[in-house]
Amino acid sequence: MTGGVEGRTTDTEPSAAERRAVVAKRVESGSADLTEITQLAAAAGYDVVGELTQTRTEDAAFMFGKGKVAELRDLVRRTDATAVVIDNDVGPYQTFNIGGELPEGVEVIDRFTLILEIFGQRANTRKAQLQVELAELRYELPRAEAKASLAKRDERPGFMGLGEYDESVERDIKRQISEIRDELESIAEKEESRREQRRNSGFDLVALAGYTNAGKSTLMRRLAAEIDVDENAERHPDLDTTAESQDMLFTTLGTTTRRAEMEKRDVLLTDTVGFIADLPHWLVESFESTLDSVYRADLVLLVVDASESVEEMREKLVTSHDTLYERNEAPIVTVFNKVDRLAPGELADKRAALSGVAPDPVAVSAKTGAGVAELRDRVESELPDWERERLVLPLSDDAMSLVSWIHDHGHVEGEAYADDQVTLDFEAKPSIVARARSKAAGLAPAEST
Repeated sequence: MTGGVEGRTTDTEPSAAERRAVVAKRVESGSADLTEITQLAAAAGYDVVGELTQTRTEDAAFMFGKGKVAELRDLVRRTDATAVVIDNDVGPYQTFNIGGELPEGVEVIDRFTLILEIFGQRANTRKAQLQVELAELRYELPRAEAKASLAKRDERPGFMGLGEYDESVERDIKRQISEIRDELESIAEKEESRREQRRNSGFDLVALAGYTNAGKSTLMRRLAAEIDVDENAERHPDLDTTAESQDMLFTTLGTTTRRAEMEKRDVLLTDTVGFIADLPHWLVESFESTLDSVYRADLVLLVVDASESVEEMREKLVTSHDTLYERNEAPIVTVFNKVDRLAPGELADKRAALSGVAPDPVAVSAKTGAGVAELRDRVESELPDWERERLVLPLSDDAMSLVSWIHDHGHVEGEAYADDQVTLDFEAKPSIVARARSKAAGLAPAEST
């Protein structure tokens, strides 16, 4: 059955770069939503000048029905579009067939190619660049043979700018994938060593997770102190105190770690690339080393946009849980963000409706600061338990150095001086308490005068 919304032209003016795109989507039933693909296209630098949707079963040759492809061709001509962005997983044969119906030079881009293009534009660190390259190669591998066949059939070497294919192409892609994985593994080992060093220094590691545009970046700026502790990370656009949070997808790629301000505990907060709907398994796996910052944290803050519908929130919560619980062992605290956009009573309704997937969420507005104090308290209460300890130390220079060290690595609740001794009551991570005991045992008694 065919149907759906007819192609139409938007009022958007051409961009200076003349990257003009028509966005299109096919759904099996209901109405196609082009909101996210339009945002993705804009994030990639395209000026969206037209839209087309269709509701029908997938056509094996063209994805859309043949008549709808003709409609797409006419829309491209009217808008002078340079690309067609399709919010579906379009196979190589379908891509070839659609491209053959469009004016010469018009590029056909599917959802995942567009995402990879955005990732490539935002990859400013070696790790991010490697992950993008890995994703591109994993995307290309199953298509290499099909593209070679298409190029041969069309008698155009280098079809779609891919270059000539021969029997060595697949082997070369696999070799590159192996080399990239080896380098990413080396980077991951260094990052794990850095995480352990930070834990040994008394820091708890908290990760921000959630869908892109949920407000993670703004929340990080709200929670974080002014010290960027990860000099190797890509500078996050929201970390400058004078910067404005951008309402667009993928404002950063990679991870940024900063010290968060808490009452008692020293916390390092890591923000990373946001989740996005309908990502295939191969793409998630390509960014596994970035997700390690989430998987290996002591606590995960799962940020959700509370201004979205209950249905959208539920779907994203379920998908996020599937991703996180697969490998993550740390507790997860759900954060309902953007509550400043809700009408009176709407928050309570959403809490009730989503209690099954978010039983005890913290409601905040990262923009206004509402609820952030409660979130700080919740973070401290959910982190692994600290151990209480009392040490009685002789008054000496070495003891004072130990007292200073404990102040830096734990929370001192009491400090008393009497009879050439100092009594210290404090809380700290078990590893820090053990090190403090060891240091105390090696202290020499104070010299008598």
